[in-house]
Amino acid sequence: MSAAQKTGQKTGQETGQETGQETGTRLHPDVLDRLDASIAVPGYDRTRVRTGIVHLGVGGFHRAHQAMYVDRLLEQGVPGAEEWGITGVGVLPGDARMAEVLTAQQGLYTLVVKHADGSRDRRVVGSMVDYLHAPADPEAVLARMTDPATRIVSLTVTEGGYHVNPVTGDFDDRDEGIQADLRGDAAPVTTFGFLAEALARRRTAGTEPFTVMSCDNIQGNGQVARRMVTAFATRRDAELGAWITEHVAFPNSMVDRITPVTTDEDREELRRDTGLVDGWPVVCEDFAQWALEDSFTAGRPAWEAAGVQVVEDVHPYELMKLRLLNASHQALCYLGHLSGYRYAHEVCQDELFADFLLDYMEREGSPTLEPVPGVDLAQYRHQLVARFANPEIRDTLARLAAESSDRIPTWLVPVIRHNLAHDGEVRRSALVVASWARYAEGTDEQGEPIEVVDRRRDAVMERASRQREEPLAFLEDRDLFDDLADQPRFTEAYTEALASLHEHGARATLTRWQQG
Repeated sequence: MSAAQKTGQKTGQETGQETGQETGTRLHPDVLDRLDASIAVPGYDRTRVRTGIVHLGVGGFHRAHQAMYVDRLLEQGVPGAEEWGITGVGVLPGDARMAEVLTAQQGLYTLVVKHADGSRDRRVVGSMVDYLHAPADPEAVLARMTDPATRIVSLTVTEGGYHVNPVTGDFDDRDEGIQADLRGDAAPVTTFGFLAEALARRRTAGTEPFTVMSCDNIQGNGQVARRMVTAFATRRDAELGAWITEHVAFPNSMVDRITPVTTDEDREELRRDTGLVDGWPVVCEDFAQWALEDSFTAGRPAWEAAGVQVVEDVHPYELMKLRLLNASHQALCYLGHLSGYRYAHEVCQDELFADFLLDYMEREGSPTLEPVPGVDLAQYRHQLVARFANPEIRDTLARLAAESSDRIPTWLVPVIRHNLAHDGEVRRSALVVASWARYAEGTDEQGEPIEVVDRRRDAVMERASRQREEPLAFLEDRDLFDDLADQPRFTEAYTEALASLHEHGARATLTRWQQG
């Protein structure tokens, strides 16, 4: 499978499979008035809701976040909200199962909010009015994207789905799916192919372009989307690229809600406690945040009425989230796995790890941030550790450790580079990178195999296999780290950490680091 086909791929085992032949009420619009009283259901008329947003890359996060906010607007009866229903689009062949489930349920699904005390809030979300599977019917997707009623196309296609060279920042067109879409001799197969073709058709028809709204964890996600989409479009048609540059808005956004993979246990709990059989519910924490730049081509929902922070400048918020929350996920997942843990809450209920995360955030992550309006950073840092420690979420370390080649360069390397340039601390960041290198060897401290999930799996594992004899072999991958291997202040801490991980193990190394 090409990298482009992997765009939006779910990590872990989020397969949408149902367990056994359980009895219960299957989720469908006809049963909403008969559901258990513990499940909130849409109080609005779904027949009046029409597509205004097409979302590419539907996964658990989109359904726990953006779709939830639209559902909240509809439930509140905000004027005009019914114009902003969502058509979800699965771009991957593997999205066929979600298409089957959501089509049968007419877009409905249950959002289960898990509180740390074990309580649950359950709601059937009704904002997704349709779901299309692009490989099965690409023309249906293009028809929806070119409909004048569609005014926003939003994306959650993972960090790797933007085809950014991590060192140069340029568009990387080496993917076979991208190459096929650039040739333009068949139906699109990639996110970029669909975006360019739909915008080209709107341009030809004289239809106002839609806004492209990225909701991925990338610094300047709107700016990145703009650069990459216009680069792709320009290679296909220079005039189209120029038109997109002039007419299409790409707002930046910061999104936040921990949304682990849906498991069979989650489905069974829902059925057992409520009698509802949902083929693909979504589980999440009780925190959600969305900071969104107010820059749209053809209007937007009144998201501020649903609690979204609509701001002029998202940059301070996204830096805070990427360099504190996301980088801390990387700080805990490799060290935690090597120490024998398998879930984030187990790691963060361990005082040694919690203290390390707080120290990283305070002494290395936070000094790289800009002032964040309305946010108490000290409170935010402690809130993050409490969120990670929620035992009900059961967020796997395997999920957090997946696709590290897209995550470490985006989330942690900028922190390192800033602190090197400003005489800041880098010792904890060096340990995190070294723990990824040790994890990428593919065997834990007990000799058990580690499944390394990464689009550059072969390359990172090959370098990791040489690092006992060549301590900088992993760090010398310039596609990931640029010139960090040439920075003595960083390499000294990195090689010390790697040697200690090999000789003493993760927990003992972390203890030494915390003792200074």
